[in-house]
Amino acid sequence: MTQTNNKEIHNRKTATHSDSEVLSVDYLIIGSGAMGLAFADAIVTETSATVALVDKHDRPGGHWNDAYPFVRLHQPSAFYGVSSRRLGNNAKDKSGWNKGLFELASGTEVCTYFDQVMQRGLLPTGRVKYFPMSEYLGDNRFRSLVTGATTQVKVNKKRVDATYMNVVVPSTRGPVYSVAQESQCIPLNDLPRTPAPNDGYVVIGAGKTGIDACLWLLRHGVAPGRIRWIMPRDSWYLNRRNIQPGKEFLDNTVGGQMRGLEAATKASSVTDLFDTLNESGQLLRLSDEHRPRMYRCATVTEAELEKLRTIENVIRLGRVQEITATQIILEQGRIATNQNTLHVDCSADGLAQRPAVPVFADDQITLQAVRTCQQVFSAAFIGHLEAAYESDNEKNALSAPVPHPNTDIDWLRSTLATTLNGIAWAQQPKLQAWLGQNRLNFGAHFTDKNGPSDELQALAARSQELTLPAITRLEELLALSE
Repeated sequence: MTQTNNKEIHNRKTATHSDSEVLSVDYLIIGSGAMGLAFADAIVTETSATVALVDKHDRPGGHWNDAYPFVRLHQPSAFYGVSSRRLGNNAKDKSGWNKGLFELASGTEVCTYFDQVMQRGLLPTGRVKYFPMSEYLGDNRFRSLVTGATTQVKVNKKRVDATYMNVVVPSTRGPVYSVAQESQCIPLNDLPRTPAPNDGYVVIGAGKTGIDACLWLLRHGVAPGRIRWIMPRDSWYLNRRNIQPGKEFLDNTVGGQMRGLEAATKASSVTDLFDTLNESGQLLRLSDEHRPRMYRCATVTEAELEKLRTIENVIRLGRVQEITATQIILEQGRIATNQNTLHVDCSADGLAQRPAVPVFADDQITLQAVRTCQQVFSAAFIGHLEAAYESDNEKNALSAPVPHPNTDIDWLRSTLATTLNGIAWAQQPKLQAWLGQNRLNFGAHFTDKNGPSDELQALAARSQELTLPAITRLEELLALSE
């Protein structure tokens, strides 16, 4: 009797799994992370199209659902999210290492915000269908991870890949190095759940997550001498003061972009360029003794950098190969450790450098950055192009991908590509009007109903003068560096 019942249950499950519904929409968006939602928001706001979003997570927000509990944006909330809904209160922090600068949303705030974007913005239109806990199978089909039911989608216009940038956080994959069973090695997510004090801490990774791990330990009173920071490459950091929305920061934000072009124009070499960018405060570095070879758009304040500099035991011996009970073996040497030392893994390549592919290709849209390190703006911009322009050739001419940087030389490449895109955009009056009112665009925060101020017009005019000479010199410097 039991065997018969089990067989009947199995047959019912099999029938459920093989059921295939058919759904007809204009756009099938794979991924409901920040980029997928920014694109969907633009399409729903600017057209009458129907949209389906498919995602493996239980709620919208993509990798934010997997992020460590103390994560915050590295750049102001004013520039993040979707075009139609403000994130945060446009307030300045009155304490802490971001004091005097505009607020940085926490991970919890970001997840709540994206849930509101879906529940209060997209779904109430009646033109959006959302399928969380679902896996895309290819060929416009997806399967529920809960019931196993599959759905075939008839895509009337475009399929949109919002997963191509492939964001990875430490909690979603284990270390790429081996760890002895008796050693303590945790992902960054588990740091607040550490059960007891440790003899010392080893932070593994020099990117955004490594910075956040070090600052978390310092903020909670861990003496700098108890922290060792494994840094395979020193990094150039963006200065957060130069990425601010308030008009009092006009000279920092817009003027900073102008000074970057000016530095490129006058640079006698790549080394001279970075020295000038560092001296003018456009790029920051941890140590004057160790020249950065990495640039990943990590953003800090000078106050945060001063705190990071209190950690004197920075290990520059390459990447970790193995953690044993007594040693950390690196590419260029080894250091001692013990079982009472907590190793914090921050080595995931959070935003990998992916090959550039055409954004628009027949029935496929592949979301990528079209402005350096501005993924959500880029997704909204691509959504606007899809809504406002007809031919793929015209759209692609305005959306040349700007791959996420990795090395110092990539600062030149991404600055050049972003500048060239800006020139193309400047030739489109209607596109300029859209940029002038879009909250995700830096420039929109420096104009009002009376138009741009005299100071903004002066900075813009100077930047325009510098653009062509800067492009020429960046191309020359890139040729010399190859």
